[in-house]
Amino acid sequence: MIQLEEVRFGYPGHEVLRGVTLHVTEGESVALVGLNGCGKSTLLRLCAGLLRPSAGRVLLGGDDLTRLSRRAAARRVALLHQSAPAVPGMTVRQLVRQGRYADRGPLGMLRDSDDPVCARAMADVGVTGWADRPVDSLSGGERQRVRLAMALAQGTRVLLLDEPTTYLDLRHQLEVMGLVARLRDERGLTVVMVLHDLGHAARFADRIVALRSGTVAADGPPREVVTPALLADVLGVVGRVGRDPEGGWPVCYPDHPVKDETPLVK
Repeated sequence: MIQLEEVRFGYPGHEVLRGVTLHVTEGESVALVGLNGCGKSTLLRLCAGLLRPSAGRVLLGGDDLTRLSRRAAARRVALLHQSAPAVPGMTVRQLVRQGRYADRGPLGMLRDSDDPVCARAMADVGVTGWADRPVDSLSGGERQRVRLAMALAQGTRVLLLDEPTTYLDLRHQLEVMGLVARLRDERGLTVVMVLHDLGHAARFADRIVALRSGTVAADGPPREVVTPALLADVLGVVGRVGRDPEGGWPVCYPDHPVKDETPLVK
């Protein structure tokens, strides 16, 4: 579904990704983890066609993303950014319609009536009853559900999430992660998400890809990847790893930062 082949990307004087190769198969749920600045969000934007690699290729369903227009890419992959300011007075219904831009264009997106795709997106995340409420009147958790509905309204089979639990309390973090897992199963989505919480990654993803200094440091199922060595080498903390007694997923117990004078991120 998504292929990165020896992808490099950077800015003048700073290379962010250094030859990343990554294959995500249809229906997978993949979590990208790593320290700030390691290239996670950049990788996600490359997968959405918002950035172009300086070397290597990014393929979506076998097609080179650099040969697709932004609108054509948006018909095939939806990206939910970390956060976005609410437009004063915009209702939930109006925000969800923004997701129809790629398919319906700027005028079709503004039609008064909702199409079945918007209606299903709102129903799937449980916000139909809020359709006429202003988005800026919602709580952080409620607003994130609406933004997820907007991403679903693009009608794509690939969903990219950039830190979907940022600024949310624990209850709403679990609500959003559970919602993403349910939608992935019900809709047959391929999900790639940037997560800071390794516990959420271990519990809700099929596979964890850990980035360090712009390269892939580890890649595999959570039970194989989440180890004390990963905590130290990738996240810069000394800690222990156990197992959840019911679900069996790895549980991390970070103790203290690694005491090393050598910078972990260059």
